[in-house]
Amino acid sequence: MATSFASATGAPEVGNVATPINSSAVARTYINNLPAYRAGLSPFSRGLEVGIAHGYWFYGPFALLGPLRNTDYSSVAGALSAVSFVFILTVAIAIYSATSPSGPEGTLTTPNPPESYATREGWSNFASGFFIGGCGGAVFAFLLTQSPHLLPLQAIFGGM
Repeated sequence: MATSFASATGAPEVGNVATPINSSAVARTYINNLPAYRAGLSPFSRGLEVGIAHGYWFYGPFALLGPLRNTDYSSVAGALSAVSFVFILTVAIAIYSATSPSGPEGTLTTPNPPESYATREGWSNFASGFFIGGCGGAVFAFLLTQSPHLLPLQAIFGGM
């Protein structure tokens, strides 16, 4: 039995085919509420939200799995590594913005992507927000791990 899939462009060979996952209302609602696609946000605000989340989550692997993981400096090394990684990613975004990116194409899940992704200024504002948010997220994660109120949790989960 052949399955007929709809496509955003009408041509299935483009590769943007509707599946039960990407065309469901739940998936579309979730993706369209992410900061990258949410309506009404400035590029700086988008970058800030994305940066905060990434900086916060980058801290853990660097602190717990880095080369200084079994030393007293693992927390500081994790924070510095996370901030450094955010800086490297910000430079990558800046390089991308210098290439004069064309506007994003709509897909089944995100039919109306923000127009700010089509300009250098939009990407530059996104990169600025990403850097500030990423550094803030990494510092916040570091401060959380230094909080004495988390000592009972550290004992439960094996310490840091």
